[in-house]
Amino acid sequence: MAVEKGRGATLNGESRRFNMPERHADGDWLDARSEIDGLPPRRRTEVTVEHPRSIISRNNSPDIAFSQSINAYRGCEHGCIYCFARPTHAYHDLSPGLDFETRLFAKPNAAELLRSELSKKSYSVAPLAMGTNTDPYQPIEKDWRITRQCLELLWECRHPTYVTTKSDRILRDIDLLKAMAQEQLLSVMISVTSLDPAVARTLEPRASHPLRRLEAIRQLSQAGVPVVASISPVIPAITDHEIEAILARVAEAGAREASYIPVRLPHEVAPLFRDWLDAHYPDRAAKVMAIIQAIRGGRDNDSNFGSRMRGQGVWADLIRTRFLKARKRVGLGGERLTLRTDLFRPPQGPQLQLL
Repeated sequence: MAVEKGRGATLNGESRRFNMPERHADGDWLDARSEIDGLPPRRRTEVTVEHPRSIISRNNSPDIAFSQSINAYRGCEHGCIYCFARPTHAYHDLSPGLDFETRLFAKPNAAELLRSELSKKSYSVAPLAMGTNTDPYQPIEKDWRITRQCLELLWECRHPTYVTTKSDRILRDIDLLKAMAQEQLLSVMISVTSLDPAVARTLEPRASHPLRRLEAIRQLSQAGVPVVASISPVIPAITDHEIEAILARVAEAGAREASYIPVRLPHEVAPLFRDWLDAHYPDRAAKVMAIIQAIRGGRDNDSNFGSRMRGQGVWADLIRTRFLKARKRVGLGGERLTLRTDLFRPPQGPQLQLL
């Protein structure tokens, strides 16, 4: 399934590597033996230290709700077959397939770089998004704790922050998340793509079990942390029949809002996804791709602003109508939470303060 060739130059960073233990899924998949035929495959993870010159990425996309983001890691152990970030590994002459899942990059100086950038007189405060490219709470966060360090700094500075994840590991930082939420400085988005463990096990092989994600929503909500549930991506003929059920469960768990995006298949993701369909859903692979192409203007992917997030055509309209009706029925879809920017104060000194 792996794409073997990359598209760009090798990474400019420290080449020191760390071999991490072989891992099963990120979550209690072992409790799901009765629900799943077999266990997720073991993968040995290799982590390379990267020392970038900056940590904040900026965008001016009209269909993204944030203008700046930070990513503590490159690559992601969760191994979600649909991940739109997979092609970024090709720029380092690595495979968007298995390399993306197992040859990871960690940025241990991320908090230091962030402190430097937030200290600049020219810095203009706006919500920072974490988890926009790879998951900030993927399994290696347990060992590296880079996400935690960045959050400590953002709390010290009273900086507004969005966090997106599909891991219940986020609960390890609930103390910081709760404190930031009390000051209206933080919102969390948790992805629940499917409630079916068998589907999730192949679609997102080392992400948290769906029940653990629902529990994370519940605990965060009970702690006063506003949670948006994402059912992205919606995959026609694979997960779209679960729209109503997922929305009911996330609402019951305490989510304040919900969102979705039809599956996107940019660059190397499309052939990887096709291979996945052939392996796991050969009976409907052609149907799935036909509907995706109908949503994407006759292609595997549509990269145009606006339509890339919504899709087009009859199938896209049907999914949108079902989602909106179900969201309204379960009481979600309220006013979008606005984070405060007026509390920001530039960081002081080189050391992190654990407040």
